[in-house]
Amino acid sequence: MPDDVASRSASERCSAVVSRIADAVITDREFLEHVMTAVLARGHVLLEDVPGTGKTLTALTLAEALGLEFSRIQFTPDLLPNDITGSHIFNEQHAAFEFARGPVFANVVLADEINRAPPKTQSALLEAMDEGQVTVDGTTRELPDPFLVIATQNPVEQEGTFELPEAQRDRFMIKSSIGYPGMDGELELIDRRSRRETKTPTVEPVLDASGVRALQRVPEGVTMDQRVREYLVELARATRDDPRVEIGISPRGIQRYYEAARARAVISGREYVAPDDVKHIAEPIMQHRLVLTTDAQIEGVDGGAIVRDVLERVPVPAVDP
Repeated sequence: MPDDVASRSASERCSAVVSRIADAVITDREFLEHVMTAVLARGHVLLEDVPGTGKTLTALTLAEALGLEFSRIQFTPDLLPNDITGSHIFNEQHAAFEFARGPVFANVVLADEINRAPPKTQSALLEAMDEGQVTVDGTTRELPDPFLVIATQNPVEQEGTFELPEAQRDRFMIKSSIGYPGMDGELELIDRRSRRETKTPTVEPVLDASGVRALQRVPEGVTMDQRVREYLVELARATRDDPRVEIGISPRGIQRYYEAARARAVISGREYVAPDDVKHIAEPIMQHRLVLTTDAQIEGVDGGAIVRDVLERVPVPAVDP
């Protein structure tokens, strides 16, 4: 199948998934496209929002629309690493230890309120997110393919939260937020709850595991002009020169940016990456990877503002389609 035909077909399937999720979750389409960008690029998603905005419902509905196995882990201060990965349990009948898989063994894993658990427990996800496997008691076990972690966190100012370590944040391809719905959206929420028998909305699957794997192969055929590559790298490097930033985008972050840009092109139905693709995903890709100076934090500066400033400073290349 030619690359342009494959990209258009993949774009249509992504659009169908997003539309199916939008039937159940009241949010804007751009947010859902950010999540789909991570799915295509085999990345993971960090959602930060106050409680009650629909983060959990979004993750569950995404798994349903993709036809994937879903697992939810509620992070709490007393959660242990083995509660995530699994552990060996003694089977008296067979007089032997057997491995009991933890909830991380699923296609879509919701790490709910991840920053309510201490850093040691948060780090239990690092190997899983990086390599698609977990090691317990010296034995390595493969996780299902595809594998996607959607972690939700409350703002760090809230009581009982631990800030995610820098290494953990860097493992998330995209950080986004749902935000509050508009007036019409909140009226729709009331309408859905107006009858006692109304249940949580569910959706029919658009794809299955093999379909998702096929979709994830499409970005590999997407091309990126040398000038667009240089633009992407210049944006990332510009974050390191900002006086408000202590640590800018890492080389690994640049690679993830490249992968996400190709996925964004697929969602747009193109077989090449345009500068607009690079700009469109700059903030959700880079904002959480920046380590700000103490002065910047005191002044209330956030990573998103720095990324927006960088986008204003770095000239956009002129590229012919």
